[in-house]
Amino acid sequence: MNQGTSIGDDEQHRLRFVLEEVFGQDNFVANFIWKSRLNEDNRNKTGASIDHEYVICFRKSDEGILLGTEKDISKFSNPDNDHRGPWRSADLTGLLPKEDRPNCHYDLINPVTGIKYDCPPKGWRFDKTTMAKKVEEGRVLWPNANDGRPRHKLFLNEMKSLNKNASTILEGINTSQGTKELEQILGSSAFPFPKPRSLITTFIAQILETDCIILDSFAGSGTTAHAVLALNKADGGNRKFILVECEEYADTVTAERVRRVIKGVTGAKDNSLKTALGGTFTFCELGKEINIENLLKGGELPDYDELARYAFFTSTGQTLDKVKQGADYFVGETEQYRVHVIYKPDSTFLRSGESALNADLAASISKSRGKKTALVFATHKFMGQKELTEMGVTYCQLPYAIHRVMGDS
Repeated sequence: MNQGTSIGDDEQHRLRFVLEEVFGQDNFVANFIWKSRLNEDNRNKTGASIDHEYVICFRKSDEGILLGTEKDISKFSNPDNDHRGPWRSADLTGLLPKEDRPNCHYDLINPVTGIKYDCPPKGWRFDKTTMAKKVEEGRVLWPNANDGRPRHKLFLNEMKSLNKNASTILEGINTSQGTKELEQILGSSAFPFPKPRSLITTFIAQILETDCIILDSFAGSGTTAHAVLALNKADGGNRKFILVECEEYADTVTAERVRRVIKGVTGAKDNSLKTALGGTFTFCELGKEINIENLLKGGELPDYDELARYAFFTSTGQTLDKVKQGADYFVGETEQYRVHVIYKPDSTFLRSGESALNADLAASISKSRGKKTALVFATHKFMGQKELTEMGVTYCQLPYAIHRVMGDS
């Protein structure tokens, strides 16, 4: 997957170093220059109007290739009903002088008319052997006069790709477009200088896989989510997004934009915004930090519900909406597991025998588990795992065993 980040002149060199450390220098793809301003900026005292930003693109591995843009194939036709299919006239002249590529410098003669065509200053595109084969196959297009320049047939079915490389100059997309679109969704002054959706769409569309995850660590006005949903609507893709925003407007701007475009913005002038894009998302707020080392050092301890949700998710891969706090420290269950967390946010309790998994508690938990495996988190235990396994109980030590224990199931 490719990674792109928009940045200005003042920070782009620092970001480049960070991305090289994360992805490696060899995985740098290109530095795209985005002409972000529509009108000149006359506020800069240096006299320069800074009209651009950069989009620094890296890839995760050598498989991260940009799709590019579609080539214009309208010039391909088949006026002579060639059995090889549609073709277009292509240049036959070379690119290098004789001293650099002598085998491509020669006069070319039409075998039918005998007309000789002088060698171009930089020779022909092909050497004599290859050119002779093209002449034999009827692929060379001969002009009527010897002062003309022979060309050749380039067949559509021989094109290595129907796409051309993406230009690193991005024009026709500006910040005012993002502002106007967001005003229709959330009203004026909702967010300063939001990214235009077309900018994000341009890069997401470069990813071959339509079943992928798009991460935006600085979500801002939620443009990335909007772009993902719109692309999925357009091409039936199954792209997913993860947005991270730490400012106070995360719910009222970032998430609210996503909510509205999913349902459709009824009052919008733009018909594309009126259309419901569909899809769903979950809005989550960060709770207190769960510092596992504090369980050892007696520092600030997480609340019971917080630790229970964390243990449940990391051990089962599923979200626990409500902690039950049932008998025997039961917190929740899945189709395969019942999860128990023997814990209190009290260092005295955690150091005492009460926080341990003992025989009586294990027997009670085993009796209530049915056919499911019981996952029991505790600071220590008073019995061996072999005995617990026979009871259908898996012991997970706090704080070390806060990890996924799903195995191959």
